Amino acid sequence: MVEHDFHQQTQSLVKLVVLVCLLFLSASISVEARIRHYQWEVKYEYKSPDCFKKLSISINGKTPGPTIVAQQGDTVVVEVKNSLLTENLAIHWHGIRQIGTPWADGTEGVTQCPIVPGDTFIYKFVVDRAGTYLYHAHYGMQRQAGLQGMMRVSLPDGVLEPFSYDHDRSILLTDWYHKSTYEQATGLASLPFSWVGEPQSILIHGRGRFNCSIPTIDPTLCNATNPQCTPYSMTVVPGKTYRLRIGSLTALSALSFEIEGHNMTVVEADGHYVEPFVVKNLFIYSGETYSVLIKADQDPTRNYWASTKVVSRNNTTPNGLGIFNYYPNHPRRYPPTVPPSGPRWDDVAPRMAQSVAIKSHRDFIHAPPLTSDRVIVMLNTQNRVNGYVRWSVNNVSFNMPHTPYLIALKHNLLHAFEQTPPPDNYDQKNYDIFNIAPNVNATTSNSIYRLKFNTTVDIILQNANTMNLNNSETHPWHLHGHDFWVMGYGNGKFNQSIDPKNYNFVNPIMKNTIPVHPYGWTALRFRADNPGVWAFHCHIESHFFMGMGVVFEEGIEKVGKLPTSIMGCGESKRFHRP
Repeated sequence: MVEHDFHQQTQSLVKLVVLVCLLFLSASISVEARIRHYQWEVKYEYKSPDCFKKLSISINGKTPGPTIVAQQGDTVVVEVKNSLLTENLAIHWHGIRQIGTPWADGTEGVTQCPIVPGDTFIYKFVVDRAGTYLYHAHYGMQRQAGLQGMMRVSLPDGVLEPFSYDHDRSILLTDWYHKSTYEQATGLASLPFSWVGEPQSILIHGRGRFNCSIPTIDPTLCNATNPQCTPYSMTVVPGKTYRLRIGSLTALSALSFEIEGHNMTVVEADGHYVEPFVVKNLFIYSGETYSVLIKADQDPTRNYWASTKVVSRNNTTPNGLGIFNYYPNHPRRYPPTVPPSGPRWDDVAPRMAQSVAIKSHRDFIHAPPLTSDRVIVMLNTQNRVNGYVRWSVNNVSFNMPHTPYLIALKHNLLHAFEQTPPPDNYDQKNYDIFNIAPNVNATTSNSIYRLKFNTTVDIILQNANTMNLNNSETHPWHLHGHDFWVMGYGNGKFNQSIDPKNYNFVNPIMKNTIPVHPYGWTALRFRADNPGVWAFHCHIESHFFMGMGVVFEEGIEKVGKLPTSIMGCGESKRFHRP
């Protein structure tokens, strides 16, 4: 009997040990599974995304690059090898707040030195919130050469979203130029000034169609039968509902996106749930992401056009076209209809109406602070500096320093950039936003805004007339390291004593990128609670290149020890350990 009990106890002990081992093993596997590792080689390759052959920047041979797929709370590790041979590199993880890892933001000149040709750099960061995000080059004007892609972060297991769908798809919208970024940058920085012009094509997930039969086009460079420029086709099953994650990384263009004959329900914006509303066409600005729900509920015997059109600029760019393919029709079978023409380019009212319609989902409202500690009004203007055409904020055009701000501030190298802070306002009383300024001259600076840690900051983005008569442009502004509350929009000049009384404190959406409409203003509020140095800039590639941006510092003393891998340029050469 004693022997039997002993045998039973031994068996129980063995079972317990095995169970503990299995639990330990599964725990280590689940921890292991939460690190998403990517190895990328970035290099130039000849591509023909719109049938016209051009040098493009690819990731592992692809442009757009691979979609990063992760779950909330995962650590993403991206090992980037720069094989561009003659060009530096940096990659920004757009919409990821980089809490605790400000050096992984991927902003050359702000958070790191560039990755030099031949070097490998490791980005490591936590994706702390579910949603739809982007990544792209943040060095020079490389983004518009094709170095970009999407990121999809899902909720933890067992957590439900406030909407349901059968399938999850992603589409990246971009505009495409045939000139190299070198030619474009040189034109922008030259006397006389040479503007980049309107893009030749709009690409839907890396595919478009340029008219190769134009007489002046070299037939050896343009081939309409190239499989690389076969229209993008999204196959759907009749009766199913699709979550379509739409991101824009255009270099210049504001876009309208629609799928012929179908309504779209907007449910997410920049990683935050939206109180659902229905649109026929979605206006989307560079740096924004949206999730829309679309049901395949039309006549299933045919395909439908997906169409994207440039708005907000009087342009010559043809609409980008793709195919919404109802299974089992052939995915390349053209729809029997004329593609939708899209809204008028100069109709601002529906664009403003969509901006105002985006509110936080009623079950996911993050209440904004009721007051702010600091208000910074930013007048966006086109100017001249010593004859060169520039963009400015409060008459100051931004220049990047040689030593990244994060390194300069952390190592107290304050002589590496100008210490006179940029202005918090402009001459609101006398400045006429509706006319060309009598004096368009501006100054340049690389100074930054120092924000008191954990304070609430209001930013008022004010649009004005450019140096051309009766012209005011749409500017999408993107904030690194934060989401902000969208407090309000307005037409005309912002009135500091009246307009804040109409702010939305009930259900403002949080975003990281926001449009400022022609001759209008946009008000946003954020907490300066993420230690680091963060860029805030117009997401139009040429505008930021021409000085339309600022930098915020907050809580620099709380930033941990900087990795030496971000160093090696400017005054940080002596800190670099190769």
